Amino acid sequence: MRNGEANVANYRTIEQSFSNHLRFERRPVAVLFRDSPPAGVPRFTGTVPSGCSFWRLAAEGRTFYTLPGDHYNCPIGSYTHTIPLPEERGKELEQTLGLMTQIGYIRMEEVPGIPRLPKTPGSVVYAPLGDTPLDPDVVLFAGRPGQVMLLQEAAQRAGVAAQWPLFGRPTCMALPFALSHGAVASTGCIGNRVYTDLDEGELYLVVPGKDIARVAQELQTVAAANAQLLAYHQERKQKLTAP
Repeated sequence: MRNGEANVANYRTIEQSFSNHLRFERRPVAVLFRDSPPAGVPRFTGTVPSGCSFWRLAAEGRTFYTLPGDHYNCPIGSYTHTIPLPEERGKELEQTLGLMTQIGYIRMEEVPGIPRLPKTPGSVVYAPLGDTPLDPDVVLFAGRPGQVMLLQEAAQRAGVAAQWPLFGRPTCMALPFALSHGAVASTGCIGNRVYTDLDEGELYLVVPGKDIARVAQELQTVAAANAQLLAYHQERKQKLTAP
């Protein structure tokens, strides 16, 4: 968890670079785990049904910080973010996991293997990447498979991609995993898709914040190479399938 001030103009340039090559419908979201609320960032007010609901708000252009209590409505997200629920709500995680186990969504023995943050954050900042007030810990991208493909290839070229298959449920575990192991793609989960309005045709890629500039730089090469390969394969397909 770092505390340096962000070069906001630089992150705006980085986000613009991603936008130019990928044409995302949703802005990439910077997530910052901090020991205390940062100065100059407004506190979130209101109530949301899940931790990933904050992703949607940031993708829409809002910048704000949350406190642990703002995440209590999401027992699974609180678990992956190492946010203990208060005593009066402590059974909600057990109840949620019990339901998921009962209907066959998850096996209880899988739970200990779910990635979690190394410690409880004092606050969590959410912002569009280009507006982040501080250096992000992770950056969330949501997009079509073809867009995520280019991002994943750029992360591989930058040498920051995790050696891991496509992540699944719960979506929020991709954040602590990426923070520790590198960029990872996620199919999302049904709860996340409900709370964030993620389309059935969209996936996630989560990139460590410290690597985001390298991935943006490598994306230029990857996008240009894919454009050339597109023309090559289209011509090759036409030649090899001609009557």
